[in-house]
Amino acid sequence: MTGRDSGPLLLGVRHHGPGSARAVGRALDEARPAAVLIEGPPEADGLVPLAAEQGMRPPVALLAHVVDEPGKSAFWPFAEFSPEWVAIRWALEHGAQVRFIDLPAAHSLALRDAETATQDPGEPGKSGKPGKSGEPGEPGKPGEPGKSGESGEPGDAREEAVRIDPLGVLAETAGYDDAERWWEDVVEHREGDAFAALGEAMTALRESYGDGGHDRDLVREAYMRLQVRSAQREFGTGSEVAVVCGAWHVPALRQRKTVAADRALLKGLPKAKVDMTWVPWTHRRLARTSGYGAGIESPGWYGHLFSAPDRPVERWLTRVAGLLRDEDRIVSSAHVIEAVRLAETLAVMRGRPLAGLTETTDAVRAVLCEGSDVPLALIHDKLVVGDVLGEVPEGAPAVPLQRDLTKQQRSLRLKPAALEKELDLDLRGDTDAARSRLLHRLRLLGIGWGEPARSARGSTGTFRETWRLRWEPELSVRVAEAGIWGTTVLAAATAKAEADAVAARALADVTALAEQCLLAGLSDALPTVMTVLADRAALDTDVGHLAQALPALVRALRYGDVRGTDTTALAGVAAGLAERVFVGLPPACVGLDAEAAGELRGHVDAVHAAVALLEDDGLRGRWRAVLRTLAGRDTVAGVIRGRCARILLDEGELTDDDTARLMGLALSPGTPPADAAAWIEGFVGGSSGGGLLLVHDERLLALVDGWLTGVSGDAFTDVLPLLRRTFSAYEPGVRRSLGELVRRGPGTAAASVAAGGLTGFAEELDAERADAVRPVVRLLLGAGAGAGAGAGGGG
Repeated sequence: MTGRDSGPLLLGVRHHGPGSARAVGRALDEARPAAVLIEGPPEADGLVPLAAEQGMRPPVALLAHVVDEPGKSAFWPFAEFSPEWVAIRWALEHGAQVRFIDLPAAHSLALRDAETATQDPGEPGKSGKPGKSGEPGEPGKPGEPGKSGESGEPGDAREEAVRIDPLGVLAETAGYDDAERWWEDVVEHREGDAFAALGEAMTALRESYGDGGHDRDLVREAYMRLQVRSAQREFGTGSEVAVVCGAWHVPALRQRKTVAADRALLKGLPKAKVDMTWVPWTHRRLARTSGYGAGIESPGWYGHLFSAPDRPVERWLTRVAGLLRDEDRIVSSAHVIEAVRLAETLAVMRGRPLAGLTETTDAVRAVLCEGSDVPLALIHDKLVVGDVLGEVPEGAPAVPLQRDLTKQQRSLRLKPAALEKELDLDLRGDTDAARSRLLHRLRLLGIGWGEPARSARGSTGTFRETWRLRWEPELSVRVAEAGIWGTTVLAAATAKAEADAVAARALADVTALAEQCLLAGLSDALPTVMTVLADRAALDTDVGHLAQALPALVRALRYGDVRGTDTTALAGVAAGLAERVFVGLPPACVGLDAEAAGELRGHVDAVHAAVALLEDDGLRGRWRAVLRTLAGRDTVAGVIRGRCARILLDEGELTDDDTARLMGLALSPGTPPADAAAWIEGFVGGSSGGGLLLVHDERLLALVDGWLTGVSGDAFTDVLPLLRRTFSAYEPGVRRSLGELVRRGPGTAAASVAAGGLTGFAEELDAERADAVRPVVRLLLGAGAGAGAGAGGGG
């Protein structure tokens, strides 16, 4: 072990490495230091005792955020198999002092802001936020420069040093093409510790690559050296002080630098006021694919290696078999036994000390998945990565809003989970109604714990809601940010809604906000929102804006009734808005290009759906009059005229003869082909059942067919994309039926019915086709072999 006689016990580790974690535990048991120094923010020293409480269950993370700007934050994650976590737990169990010695979060967050302010837009990576996690100074893997939140200058030779993966260099030197496999063979699958060897390897790498172009690492290491010296003065030299840090930093901590030189590096650093706490973390966020700088490929596998008391391969494959059985795949004990044998054989053939994840995955694919990679994706997602969500004790510091949210989650039995789950709510029950209000309030605050979804059961009633819930660690930051609006979820959502209403620019934004207020039960915010809504509605003259705003208002009225909310004021605004849409819509539909006409057609559909929900016969009558005007006016865009005619037909306001007359006019030879095709799209396009209408009304189909056959070749080329878009939206069965009708010739069936025949039947029996189905009919009826001797027999 490094420096046990003349200096502190330096334990260079790979962050989130189970082999390093076990080695750290053994080294501390042997050395019994009085103080354990750990790479991490010193502001967390006061939070260390919480790690020993029963309610603390990793994975967890230290969260630091600027007091006045909670969105400026950083995380330091710990898993059960993280060496730092093992060191913390060892120190707490053995009465040793625990101190974090990395650069304080107050400096690292302020440095990140300073770098962001001076960053050139063409230089990605200078903001100190690797991937999505935003961990400034996040410790990387052993010797992984470039994971502390900075990048070198583009095109600079020093950037190449940053991008070198030290594990990859060591693996390549050892003859491996996979750094993860090399790490498993050298550390994870061998007894004993590798601190001395890793320290020597990192020393050689830093001699070759220097600091990797990382000024921040120089500052961090200067601060670490000062803290190590301070601990040695307090607890003594030698192994009385143990340091657990990334192996990349070990050579720097060995260096003999003067105190003055280290302090000079730290002089003048910017500083911010920060708060620190513990928050739950997930295995998924430990994965490298999440963007986490010190991420690993397989957190679930590493957790298994650390926790399995013995026979890790056998236990892992048993878990895999259990998962596959839960998915209704046939997996027996014999499959597991054979997979274990294959994994061990592969390890021997590949010269590995033990079977690793690669061997077990190959064995699972060959034996348990029968060569298919489809189940492997599930295994990787559920087991190799995993959805484990940690927990923190109640005593952990938290903003008041977080405490109120936690209290409501418990009272409503809504436990946060990393695994996405679907929640069906019946709003007639008090508990489900309260859950709905909470989730809507959180959405308004920007805390996306739940998202509305379509029910798997297909329920669309107003008394039911379906949500998809998934708790992500970043939501703790969102809660802290939302804390500026209030100390409870209700107070914060109310204040946020009022502020959003005042700041909203578009009328549709205000109406959507009114709907949110009703869904969230924010009765105190409604007066402000309604005042702004009435003012904006009175000043806005754009029919498109008014048509966009009306549906949200009507939905708000509908949901308000379900929740027992007083919506009298909202009803008056909705009625006034509808009247203004009725007046302004006809002139707005004239002189439109294809794109604008398509957009306005969508507004017509939305307004029609909204008016249908209003319990006002007078409004409905006036709306039908507007639709008649639009359907019969030649100057209105074809797609809108066709859509209005279809709505009137569906509502029973047009007879079949009236519909045929309108279609005949729209498809007459004097109408430009593009306008006629647009009318067809409006009338029978989309998912509104237009195809079935043509199937069952061959007179209309005959009109379309006659128009289509009369279009010139050049014009047909122009309208073909529009027609293809219209008819491709139909179900395959509808398209097939239309094809059969067109092949026979539209009107043939109608003529046969008029002549006394039945649609779909020929005048005479087809004996050959009848004979083909006789065996099946006999089986269905249970008739004897001699039944129905001939096509015309009585079988």
